[in-house]
Amino acid sequence: METVFKYTLTLLITTVAGFQAVQVISRYVFETPMMGLEEMALIPTMWLYILGAVNASREDTQIRANVLEVFLKTDRARHWLAVFSETISLIISGWLTWWAWDYFKYAKRVWKESPTLYIPTIIYEAALFLGLVVMTLYGGWHLLKHLRTLMAGGEAHRVDTIPEPAEVTEFKLLTEEQKGEKFHG
Repeated sequence: METVFKYTLTLLITTVAGFQAVQVISRYVFETPMMGLEEMALIPTMWLYILGAVNASREDTQIRANVLEVFLKTDRARHWLAVFSETISLIISGWLTWWAWDYFKYAKRVWKESPTLYIPTIIYEAALFLGLVVMTLYGGWHLLKHLRTLMAGGEAHRVDTIPEPAEVTEFKLLTEEQKGEKFHG
């Protein structure tokens, strides 16, 4: 699943950047803006934002303010806090998904089109509902993981640790090698 997100998000961000580059060149170099390019760029932009949020939910790497964890002494207490916060997140996510469902039904009924190219706007309006459904499912999955850990009585991984990206590990290795070269070279 990680590979799918990696390539999909890369394709979307490249597409958005490409649209912006074409618009800048046509507008400021050729002094002729391309009509409808903003409408076309809106589709990958919306899907990029939503799928990026879904990916953060999948990885469980959303931005958090883990202030209370400083005062907790055990992993078990941190898991209880995680269960509480995941429950609140799941409730809010479910509520937002319900609203997105209502908006999706409205968008389907009205069937709006973009003003210049007549692209059905449901193509990018559906992203919100679909993304929130998947984010809610991931939130439920993370809640179940924490509950399972608590029920098993285990002291699993720390809640506040985020997996270190490969780039950070590589940077640390390069930094250590350079330090070694300075002292030994």
